[in-house]
Amino acid sequence: MLHIFIDADACPVKAETYRVAGRYDLQVTLVANSWMRVPLESWIRLEVVAGGLDVADDWIAEHVEVDDIVITSDIPLAARCIAAGAQVLGSNGKPFTENNIGDALATRDLLTDLRSGGEITGGPAPQQKRDRSHFLNELDTMIQGIRRRHSLS
Repeated sequence: MLHIFIDADACPVKAETYRVAGRYDLQVTLVANSWMRVPLESWIRLEVVAGGLDVADDWIAEHVEVDDIVITSDIPLAARCIAAGAQVLGSNGKPFTENNIGDALATRDLLTDLRSGGEITGGPAPQQKRDRSHFLNELDTMIQGIRRRHSLS
């Protein structure tokens, strides 16, 4: 069954995800390195994992299944989830796909190399109102597409 996983530590669109998931009666699992407040709904679960580099990412990658949805801005995690057959959506509403994940990984690696060489490359742009709107539309479209594929099979 379609399940939404949120890479929750720095996710700015948790409330938006809850709203869409509630409308479609979907399960949501937030994965984080520390406890955080989540709505008291039976369909929302918080999985707190041990601290450490990529522990939350590893948990998500081990539990995600085909046609689940993962909400993350972490490009290596996105690549792992796509390889597992999941749909991946960035918090800005941009889907990660088999067609664009290679470029996203290459750009990330280039920026990492530049930063390690002393270049100042800046971070991600702050979340804008239009990003939230775009996210809501893309998440809704993604869910409908998965459901349509399952109803046809």
